Amino acid sequence: MAVSMGYGVVGTMRKVLMSSLFCLCGFMATAEPVQIVALGDSLTQGYGLVPEQGFVPQLQNWLSEQGVEAQMINAGVSGDTTAGGAARIDWALTPDVDAMIVTLGGNDLLRGLDPAEARKNLTVILEAARAAQVPVLLIGMDAPGNYGPDYKQAFDAIYPDLSAQFGALYAEDFFAGLDADTPAQARPFMQPDGIHPNAEGVARIVAALGPQVAELAELAEDQGN
Repeated sequence: MAVSMGYGVVGTMRKVLMSSLFCLCGFMATAEPVQIVALGDSLTQGYGLVPEQGFVPQLQNWLSEQGVEAQMINAGVSGDTTAGGAARIDWALTPDVDAMIVTLGGNDLLRGLDPAEARKNLTVILEAARAAQVPVLLIGMDAPGNYGPDYKQAFDAIYPDLSAQFGALYAEDFFAGLDADTPAQARPFMQPDGIHPNAEGVARIVAALGPQVAELAELAEDQGN
């Protein structure tokens, strides 16, 4: 009788330990950080800044400080247009990627490229993300008025239209965090070229975009469970 009871106790303890181990393994699996690739141009790449001051490293630090389990991947290429982003989307969307930030269009604007082409290229990127079941945060660009009102209207409409079409999260303007209505107001947060933010400017941009990136990470985590 004593031997039988002892065996039963040992068996029960073993089952408890095994259940705990399975639970622990499941917890460890879900604790893996979400992999977020940032597809963009020099604004994403960190042009003119030491590496730790760039957009992606500062965003990584912001997420860590907020307790968001996410690992940022810098896929920014200086000078890239929406066409360049579309050409390398398959390279950017590796099997490990869980979510994507898209910040493209600034160089299209600088070159005065056709808004219809930018729309087509961004559509290619978003279609690839949808096929890979990767949620996206699409960050818009505010076209200047020097190309005329028709150009500005056509370009500005790209981002909200596509975010609605593909169900992507949407940030209206990469530079919104600078809270500047004029170039003069933005100047303290820009590098001498007047195009790229300095380290303080990036910090402000990250603080404004951070909550939406955290939402993107949560969305990716939910889809992965």
